[in-house]
Amino acid sequence: MPSLSTCVAEVMGVAPAELPAGDDDVRAWLAAHGMGLVAVAEPREFAWPGRFLGRGGDGQWAVLFGVPPGVIVGDLRQPPPEAYVIAGHDPRAFVPPTAVADAGTVAAIVVARAAEAPPELLDAATADAGRGLRGDRYHEHAGTFSPGPGGGRDLTLVEAEALEDVELPFADARRNVVVRGLELDSLLGRRFLVGDVECVGRRRCEPCAHLQRLTRPGVLRALVHRGGLRADVVRGGEIRLGDVVRPVD
Repeated sequence: MPSLSTCVAEVMGVAPAELPAGDDDVRAWLAAHGMGLVAVAEPREFAWPGRFLGRGGDGQWAVLFGVPPGVIVGDLRQPPPEAYVIAGHDPRAFVPPTAVADAGTVAAIVVARAAEAPPELLDAATADAGRGLRGDRYHEHAGTFSPGPGGGRDLTLVEAEALEDVELPFADARRNVVVRGLELDSLLGRRFLVGDVECVGRRRCEPCAHLQRLTRPGVLRALVHRGGLRADVVRGGEIRLGDVVRPVD
């Protein structure tokens, strides 16, 4: 059964041996590093795309990830009666990544006609501004997460290298455009082109329990922070295999 120490180490990306064993000592360790555990008021309605901690009624700890959340460490039944986020005391201390975008190419184009429908590989597709790819469920606002708030629902992209690392076929990832040779995080908040189609990178397209249910166990954890990019289409056009993907600015 994972301890709080083990789960915090997973979230922080450090070796478990670097943390003390006791729960109170773990909280003190976090405080010494400018962080703390923040309790979630309504765990059963919590929607958080990053890693967070869950605690069962028997005191068992686990690490969850994604929307809807899936367990990546532990064996906790969902949803947990208690949930906690590790937060920094001062958000201004965060320094965003400064990766410089280069260029990549379109390795695959994928649509699914309806929510949970089998994905289809295409040689080309038409993207409409404010809608996404014709023939895809999100173009018709009929995707599993279409009713959710926020932008970035027109087009989803993922790195070919990430899918190959976890041996997930391109279509099974259920992202619209598979890109080779480009770090998609570098397009967050930026305008970019996919062929002649102009987009804006809005947020990461993190994996979730829904994707894992439609593919296989282990996909959720394997694609944490590698699930791709959500983007809005601001100028439509054709996307074809081999098209260049590059930032505008």
